[in-house]
Amino acid sequence: MPLDVAFEPQTLTSTLFYLKRGAEKPARYRTDPPPGVPRWNGIDDPHEVTIEDARGRESEFTLDRNGFALVKAPTAMRNFYSPDEIKSVYYPEVEQLLRDKLGASRVVVFDHNVRNGSNPDFAQPSRQVHNDHTVNSAPRRVRDHLGADADELLKHRFGVVNVWRPIRGPVLDSPLALCDARTFTDADLIASDLVYKHVRGETSRVEYNAKHRWYYFSEMQTDEVLFIRVHDSANDGRARLSFHTSFENPLTPDAPPRESIEVRTLVFFPPGS
Repeated sequence: MPLDVAFEPQTLTSTLFYLKRGAEKPARYRTDPPPGVPRWNGIDDPHEVTIEDARGRESEFTLDRNGFALVKAPTAMRNFYSPDEIKSVYYPEVEQLLRDKLGASRVVVFDHNVRNGSNPDFAQPSRQVHNDHTVNSAPRRVRDHLGADADELLKHRFGVVNVWRPIRGPVLDSPLALCDARTFTDADLIASDLVYKHVRGETSRVEYNAKHRWYYFSEMQTDEVLFIRVHDSANDGRARLSFHTSFENPLTPDAPPRESIEVRTLVFFPPGS
C-alpha cells in the first residue's frame, strides 16, 4: 500500500499487557533460575486501549517527535530465513538506510530476530508492553560491541534504533502498536532484568497510564519498515524512546500468523549533532 494515500483508518480496541509496579525489581530468566527463584516475578496488568490507525498519516510521525516512523524501504532479500543472507545482504541495507534517513555517521547492526507465529522454532510476537533497553543498558551495548572505540563514541550523540519489517505482507495478525513519546514520561518505565546463562541485561517494562496514546500502521507490506527509537542520548526535547508491543487484532481473527524481522542497531551521529 503506498504511503500517504486516501484510506479508511481501521482504528480499534485491544488488550495490551502492561506491568504492575512492585517492591521487587522484575526479572525474567531465559535460563534455569537458581533454586527457589521464579522464572518471572512480574505481575501482568492487562488494559483495553484504543489503538489508532496511522495509515494515510505516515508523514506526521517522526523519530524525534513520536519515537517511531514508517519508511518505504524495498529490499534485495530473497530469503529472510537464511541467517547468512540476512548478514551479507540485509545488514548492509539496514545500515545504509539509517545513514541516509537519519544522517548517522556510523551504524552498527548488533543482532536480529526473526519471528514466525506459526513455527515454534522461531520467536513469537511479544505481547508485553516494553522497550528493549534502559538509560543504563544502552551505553553498555556500545561497550559490549565496540570495545576500545566505545569511550570516544559515547562522548557524542548515539542511539539504539530497531528496524522492523514484515517478511510476509500484508500484516493482519499481531500488528505492532507503538506509544507516542509525547504521551508518557520516564516515570512510566519499570527497569527489568533479562537473565541469560552468561549475561544479565536490562530492559524496560511499562506501568499503565491512561494518558498513553497508541498507534499502528494497518496492513504493513514487505517493502515498508518501522524505525523504533529504543534510546537516544540527546536530552534536548526530542523523543528519546518509544515503547511497543504486538496485539491481538480483533478485525482479522482468522489471519495467517505474522512473520517479521527486527534488526537492532547502534546509531552514531557526527560530533555536535
